[in-house]
Amino acid sequence: MGFSTFSSSYCNSCTVGLGWKSSSLFTPLNFLPAGRSNGVAFSRKEAHKFTVPCASASSSDPLLVKAARGDPVNRPPAWMMRQAGRYMAVYRKLAEKYPSFRERSETTDLIVQISLQPWEAFQPDGVIIFSDILTPLPAFGVNFDIEEVRGPVIQSPIRSEEDLKTLHPIDFEKLQFVGESLRILRKQVGEQTAVLGFVGAPWTIATYIVEGGTTRTYTTIKSMCHTAPHLLRGVLSHLTKAIAEYIIFQVESGAHCIQIFDSWGGQLPPAMWDNWSKPYINEIVRVVKEKCPQTPLVLYINGNGGLLERMKGTGVDVIGLDWTVDMADGRRRLGSDISIQGNVDPAYLFSPLPAVTNEINRVVNCAGRKGHILNLGHGVLVGTPEEAVAHFFDVARSINFDSQVDNHAVGAPNMVA
Repeated sequence: MGFSTFSSSYCNSCTVGLGWKSSSLFTPLNFLPAGRSNGVAFSRKEAHKFTVPCASASSSDPLLVKAARGDPVNRPPAWMMRQAGRYMAVYRKLAEKYPSFRERSETTDLIVQISLQPWEAFQPDGVIIFSDILTPLPAFGVNFDIEEVRGPVIQSPIRSEEDLKTLHPIDFEKLQFVGESLRILRKQVGEQTAVLGFVGAPWTIATYIVEGGTTRTYTTIKSMCHTAPHLLRGVLSHLTKAIAEYIIFQVESGAHCIQIFDSWGGQLPPAMWDNWSKPYINEIVRVVKEKCPQTPLVLYINGNGGLLERMKGTGVDVIGLDWTVDMADGRRRLGSDISIQGNVDPAYLFSPLPAVTNEINRVVNCAGRKGHILNLGHGVLVGTPEEAVAHFFDVARSINFDSQVDNHAVGAPNMVA
């Protein structure tokens, strides 16, 4: 998903208060009961009956979890966003048989099969469940379709107080396929590989349910920030509650780590992100950490160069950098007290393999040997050569921090052939 040693030469706001906690529409979150079983049932038939207690830190944790927590590791763990998908021939063949994306992402057997395809091919250090940030929407009252050309389409967008009444508490009976899939994945990959779950951040999910689907301008929801702020806060508050509970559901179903995608948070000016995204992510982090304090949370925003310090302020454990941020600059701005993820440009995987090797070396060197998860700066692109993905993971596995000699610059790993 020939190696060379490299040197350290590679790396040479005003905020506006929202007052959201005092809003009558921002209600305290109520949790689903925590699982009481200390074991995990992995049979397809019985998987839905059991939950996994939120984990405590352990020396036997997967490498990815250790890196996310900032624990010492002998190499950076590696996985890729969108590591299961259309670039893989085996996925394309399966998609021909099951052409509906929602069927593929909402059927347990297919979810597990697709999620494991890149793991079986490349052995990444993390297996992310094959799903979508919109998957939980019907479970709290928002139905959607996915059209071939338009993508996600929500026929009844929420743009009025009356529309807001259609939202209801999240119903996990409608998401059992997610829980079952995570339990099976946890069993299948063993304890050396991390199972990752994910969610969309409230602002990002709100862009879909207010705009009615994908958009390039975000004019409807951005206008609502000024014309109907009380309504938008109501939407975001409901989403915050549902998403926090959905994260806990995924953790109790077997996810070691959760990534929060605020994919469209970068479409907001920083001051607006402070008002309309950050407070709700803060609340999600608070709730999840209260329930599952040892579960690492990753925050990724596409186009996050102007938001890094603000992202750190949410309390997450890992900040995902997109490829437009220089890794050395990102590490300098964020400091060494938080883990980072990324950030090889996905287009590099179309380059000659030595160029891929050099870029991985540069990124790892700039990130340092503590608190770094190697990833792309965005998802794998359609058409990416599978050979390049395999090479990416081979290079990651070749890194050995333990063989670093004392006179190397701090954070400069050795690459071994």
